[in-house]
Amino acid sequence: MKNTLLLLFILFSVNLYSQIHKVSFSVTANGMNDSDKIFITGNINQLGSWSPNKVQLTKVSNNRWEKSFELEEGTLLEYKFTLGSWQKEALDKNGNIPENSVLKVLSDTTVKIKIDKWKSILTKSFQGQITGYVEYINNLSFKALKNRDLIIWLPPSYKFDQTKRYPVLYMQDGQNIVDPATSSFGIDWQIDETADSLISVSKIKELIIVGIYNTSDRSEEYSPGTLGELYMEMIVKKIKPMIDKRYRTLKDRKNTAVAGSSMGGLISLMLIINYPEYFSMAACLSPAFKYNGFDYTPEIEKLEKDNGIKLYIDNGTVGLEEKLLPGVLEAKKKLLNLGFTEGKDFIFFIDKNATHNEAAWAKRTYRYLEYFFGTE
Repeated sequence: MKNTLLLLFILFSVNLYSQIHKVSFSVTANGMNDSDKIFITGNINQLGSWSPNKVQLTKVSNNRWEKSFELEEGTLLEYKFTLGSWQKEALDKNGNIPENSVLKVLSDTTVKIKIDKWKSILTKSFQGQITGYVEYINNLSFKALKNRDLIIWLPPSYKFDQTKRYPVLYMQDGQNIVDPATSSFGIDWQIDETADSLISVSKIKELIIVGIYNTSDRSEEYSPGTLGELYMEMIVKKIKPMIDKRYRTLKDRKNTAVAGSSMGGLISLMLIINYPEYFSMAACLSPAFKYNGFDYTPEIEKLEKDNGIKLYIDNGTVGLEEKLLPGVLEAKKKLLNLGFTEGKDFIFFIDKNATHNEAAWAKRTYRYLEYFFGTE
């Protein structure tokens, strides 16, 4: 018995330690001040969970900083570097904000990075700009939810044609969709540029876009539970009636859509399942339908095929996208089992090599805009 336990302990120990690898980052940055500090940030707790100033690198020479981590084999890393805030993020050689760097831990690894440009140093700080006319509703309150702002993008003819009414798209993470200056990572979805361009060539109908800002309770508000229920109630009982009253909207469900990414994609699906009398269209980009033991896909069976519903679902394949992919594939399977027709009742798209960020979602924005609001 003792020999058996000893053997099991040895096997467990070998297996445990064989799966841990040392990942080191070595950053070279010229032209820095003596007081400058460089931070790494990323998608796991050891990298600060995207906080720009939690994990500081150690300065080892005038122009070099280093940091090492012990990580489990198979860990998928997405990471960036900052000088302590997202307003001082590392840029690529062209002065643009890069997509997340990605690394899958398979062995002991040293990653060497050279950074010459930082967002705060250059005039070109953001990609994109606000295109068109926007209005704001500030400090919106609803029951136990935290206050938030709304941004409303109005189509080109809105100020000139006082008789025309427009369909409406309600979007989660509103600070990230139009204005790069308010976006969490300095890159917005550029939905204003995309919608304006598609409207100008008559690819889509003119529409009103309402961005609902998130709060520090984002995860709870965008998932099943008390705050998630309140968030959906806020949209249908306060925000939509307010928008319909203040603006010339087409109020019916046929002309009302929701959209979001990641957890925002999940709550968008939840809205069309729980409030089909208000929404007939939902775009779910890189949605967190199934993740870390959570699985919302069984709820899809509540959708009614003959209710005029249109769904857009997409996903990438790199980093966190790889972990979200099984839930996306399961959602597609359930839709097909319910009799939904791909290409008619729903659009499904896999963006190969795409990561989990605003830049990737911006590139796919035209797909659901044309599907929901296309002129053909």
